[in-house]
Amino acid sequence: MTINWKTDLKRVFAILLAAVLMSLSIKTFVRAGDLFPGGVTGLTVLTQRLCEKYLGFIPDYTPINLALNAFPVYVGFRYVGKKFTLLSLLMIVASSILTDMMPSYIITYDPLLIAVFGGILCGVAVSICLSVDATSGGTDFIAIYLSQKRGVETWNLVLGFNVIILAVAGWFFGWERALYSIIFQFVSTQTLHVLYRSYQKQTLFVVTDKADAVCAAIHDACNHGATVFDAEGSYSHRNLKMVYSIISGNDVKPTLTAIHDADPDAFVNSIRTSEIRGHFYMKPKD
Repeated sequence: MTINWKTDLKRVFAILLAAVLMSLSIKTFVRAGDLFPGGVTGLTVLTQRLCEKYLGFIPDYTPINLALNAFPVYVGFRYVGKKFTLLSLLMIVASSILTDMMPSYIITYDPLLIAVFGGILCGVAVSICLSVDATSGGTDFIAIYLSQKRGVETWNLVLGFNVIILAVAGWFFGWERALYSIIFQFVSTQTLHVLYRSYQKQTLFVVTDKADAVCAAIHDACNHGATVFDAEGSYSHRNLKMVYSIISGNDVKPTLTAIHDADPDAFVNSIRTSEIRGHFYMKPKD
């Protein structure tokens, strides 16, 4: 595990900012609207609410969240990446302590506004974490392990886990709050989709007469390979090449710049890719 002090300090600062935003989302919106977020955070909130309803007291957020994250953190440290897991653990601990320490402040009692703006704040916090190669914990560790190490599609697993949380919450606390929680989770996911693009895939079609230089530029920019096809211009009937490659969404801008530097006359078509099968290079977690 190598340490780059300047870069790692920036990552720590970003994670602490994300922890503050996550705590604000929980204290200002989640608790005010009696909502249930997804993942381990939602399970922690659900545990607190069940203790309050049936045992007459509200346990602290921190010990429950840390206990529920113990196994996912082990998976992350053992199989995903040590620095990645340590930074994620910082997010888990900081957000948990801040959630217990931060006073509640009610902005609005409108459940729809709470669900929408709470979801936005939660999505921003998670996006900041992911942008510095960390995570907010919980099911993210399991999802990364299964997708990168085992090649398992994790979307349905995470969705199923969240459905169980919402079903239990709806059964004990009313289906109206569970439905508003779905809005919260949807808004949070859409915010993440807009702000964080690493998990998205983009297909590049490059028509060029400098295929070798373009392929080298793609590999240097994002470490992805390419496939080269013979092509012919319909107007000029020139013999050209078409370079085909799929890259991560956050690599699009530097890759397009590298292609332009390699061949300023290249014609590039970039298309959003919804699904791929087979080997796809993903940068390992540190």
